[in-house]
Amino acid sequence: MNYYDDDEDLDFAGPYGQLTPVGGGDPIPLIKDRLTVGRRSECDVQLKFNNVSGQHCRLSLEHGYWFIRDMNSRNGVKVDGRPVIRKRLDPKCKLSIARHEYLVEYDPQALGAYGPPPADDEYLDELMRSSLMDRAGLSKRDTKRPFGNKDPE
Repeated sequence: MNYYDDDEDLDFAGPYGQLTPVGGGDPIPLIKDRLTVGRRSECDVQLKFNNVSGQHCRLSLEHGYWFIRDMNSRNGVKVDGRPVIRKRLDPKCKLSIARHEYLVEYDPQALGAYGPPPADDEYLDELMRSSLMDRAGLSKRDTKRPFGNKDPE
Protein backbone atom coordinates (compact mmCIF):
# COMPACT_ATOMS: atom_id res chain seq x y z
CA MET A 1 0.00 0.00 0.00
CA ASN A 2 1.59 3.27 -1.13
CA TYR A 3 0.30 6.33 0.71
CA TYR A 4 2.24 8.83 -1.39
CA ASP A 5 2.56 9.30 -5.12
CA ASP A 6 6.07 8.66 -6.48
CA ASP A 7 6.21 12.22 -7.87
CA GLU A 8 5.31 13.80 -4.52
CA ASP A 9 8.11 15.50 -2.58
CA LEU A 10 8.57 13.69 0.73
CA ASP A 11 10.70 16.30 2.48
CA PHE A 12 9.65 15.92 6.13
CA ALA A 13 10.86 18.06 9.02
CA GLY A 14 12.24 14.99 10.84
CA PRO A 15 13.86 11.73 9.73
CA TYR A 16 10.77 9.77 10.83
CA GLY A 17 8.14 12.16 9.45
CA GLN A 18 6.23 15.00 11.03
CA LEU A 19 3.02 16.18 12.66
CA THR A 20 1.59 19.14 10.74
CA PRO A 21 -0.82 21.34 12.73
CA VAL A 22 -4.24 21.51 11.07
CA GLY A 23 -5.05 25.15 10.44
CA GLY A 24 -1.44 26.27 10.22
CA GLY A 25 1.72 26.40 12.24
CA ASP A 26 5.18 24.91 12.15
CA PRO A 27 5.42 21.13 11.62
CA ILE A 28 6.63 19.06 14.55
CA PRO A 29 9.52 16.82 13.44
CA LEU A 30 9.49 13.17 14.47
CA ILE A 31 13.18 12.88 15.34
CA LYS A 32 13.40 9.42 16.93
CA ASP A 33 11.42 6.17 16.98
CA ARG A 34 9.92 6.66 20.49
CA LEU A 35 8.58 10.02 21.59
CA THR A 36 6.69 11.23 24.65
CA VAL A 37 4.25 14.06 24.06
CA GLY A 38 3.03 16.39 26.77
CA ARG A 39 3.26 19.71 28.57
CA ARG A 40 6.31 18.85 30.75
CA SER A 41 9.73 20.10 29.70
CA GLU A 42 11.19 16.56 29.77
CA CYS A 43 8.81 15.38 27.00
CA ASP A 44 10.32 14.84 23.55
CA VAL A 45 7.46 16.82 21.99
CA GLN A 46 6.42 19.63 24.29
CA LEU A 47 2.93 21.08 23.74
CA LYS A 48 2.49 24.10 26.00
CA PHE A 49 -1.31 24.10 26.21
CA ASN A 50 -3.32 24.01 29.44
CA ASN A 51 -5.54 21.17 28.21
CA VAL A 52 -2.54 18.91 27.38
CA SER A 53 -1.47 16.63 30.25
CA GLY A 54 2.08 16.61 31.62
CA GLN A 55 2.73 13.29 29.86
CA HIS A 56 -0.19 13.04 27.48
CA CYS A 57 0.75 10.23 25.08
CA ARG A 58 3.57 8.21 23.57
CA LEU A 59 4.41 7.74 19.90
CA SER A 60 6.34 4.62 18.88
CA LEU A 61 7.52 3.37 15.52
CA GLU A 62 6.74 -0.32 14.99
CA HIS A 63 7.57 -2.16 11.74
CA GLY A 64 7.63 1.12 9.82
CA TYR A 65 4.31 2.46 11.20
CA TRP A 66 3.65 4.97 13.95
CA PHE A 67 1.44 3.95 16.88
CA ILE A 68 0.03 6.19 19.59
CA ARG A 69 -0.78 5.31 23.21
CA ASP A 70 -2.74 7.57 25.54
CA MET A 71 -0.98 7.74 28.90
CA ASN A 72 -4.12 8.28 31.02
CA SER A 73 -4.37 11.87 29.87
CA ARG A 74 -7.09 14.15 31.12
CA ASN A 75 -8.38 15.22 27.68
CA GLY A 76 -7.60 12.13 25.61
CA VAL A 77 -6.35 11.26 22.16
CA LYS A 78 -8.40 10.85 18.99
CA VAL A 79 -7.51 9.42 15.60
CA ASP A 80 -9.74 10.54 12.74
CA GLY A 81 -12.27 11.78 15.29
CA ARG A 82 -12.49 8.57 17.36
CA PRO A 83 -11.17 8.34 20.94
CA VAL A 84 -8.40 5.74 21.29
CA ILE A 85 -6.14 4.24 23.92
CA ARG A 86 -3.69 2.65 21.46
CA LYS A 87 -3.90 2.83 17.69
CA ARG A 88 -1.82 2.63 14.53
CA LEU A 89 -1.40 6.04 12.87
CA ASP A 90 -1.65 5.61 9.13
CA PRO A 91 -0.10 8.32 6.96
CA LYS A 92 -2.38 11.30 6.36
CA CYS A 93 -4.65 10.46 9.33
CA LYS A 94 -5.77 13.23 11.68
CA LEU A 95 -4.43 13.02 15.23
CA SER A 96 -6.04 15.04 18.03
CA ILE A 97 -4.09 15.54 21.24
CA ALA A 98 -6.55 17.15 23.66
CA ARG A 99 -8.22 19.47 21.10
CA HIS A 100 -5.13 20.19 19.03
CA GLU A 101 -5.26 18.56 15.59
CA TYR A 102 -2.33 17.37 13.51
CA LEU A 103 -1.95 15.66 10.15
CA VAL A 104 0.38 12.65 10.51
CA GLU A 105 2.87 12.63 7.66
CA TYR A 106 5.44 9.91 7.02
CA ASP A 107 6.31 7.22 4.49
CA PRO A 108 6.09 3.69 5.99
CA GLN A 109 8.22 2.15 3.24
CA ALA A 110 11.03 4.62 3.92
CA LEU A 111 10.87 3.57 7.59
CA GLY A 112 11.19 -0.15 6.86
CA ALA A 113 7.57 -1.25 6.35
CA TYR A 114 6.86 -4.10 3.96
CA GLY A 115 3.80 -6.22 3.28
CA PRO A 116 0.48 -5.42 4.93
CA PRO A 117 0.37 -2.93 7.83
CA PRO A 118 0.76 -4.41 11.33
CA ALA A 119 -2.40 -5.27 13.24
CA ASP A 120 -4.27 -2.35 14.70
CA ASP A 121 -5.00 -2.68 18.42
CA GLU A 122 -8.24 -0.69 18.32
CA TYR A 123 -10.37 -3.83 18.62
CA LEU A 124 -8.67 -4.61 21.96
CA ASP A 125 -10.18 -1.48 23.51
CA GLU A 126 -13.67 -2.66 22.65
CA LEU A 127 -12.87 -6.20 23.78
CA MET A 128 -11.54 -5.06 27.15
CA ARG A 129 -14.75 -3.14 27.87
CA SER A 130 -16.73 -6.38 27.87
CA SER A 131 -16.83 -8.80 30.77
CA LEU A 132 -14.69 -11.93 30.89
CA MET A 133 -17.83 -14.08 30.63
CA ASP A 134 -18.96 -12.20 27.52
CA ARG A 135 -15.48 -12.58 25.97
CA ALA A 136 -15.66 -16.32 26.63
CA GLY A 137 -19.04 -16.46 24.88
CA LEU A 138 -20.92 -17.40 28.03
CA SER A 139 -24.11 -15.55 28.80
CA LYS A 140 -24.59 -14.05 32.22
CA ARG A 141 -26.59 -16.15 34.62
CA ASP A 142 -29.53 -14.81 36.54
CA THR A 143 -28.04 -14.14 39.97
CA LYS A 144 -31.43 -13.85 41.66
CA ARG A 145 -32.10 -17.54 41.27
CA PRO A 146 -29.68 -19.99 42.90
CA PHE A 147 -29.62 -22.29 39.84
CA GLY A 148 -29.43 -19.62 37.16
CA ASN A 149 -32.34 -19.76 34.74
CA LYS A 150 -33.07 -23.42 35.43
CA ASP A 151 -35.53 -24.71 37.98
CA PRO A 152 -34.07 -27.08 40.57
CA GLU A 153 -34.84 -30.73 39.93
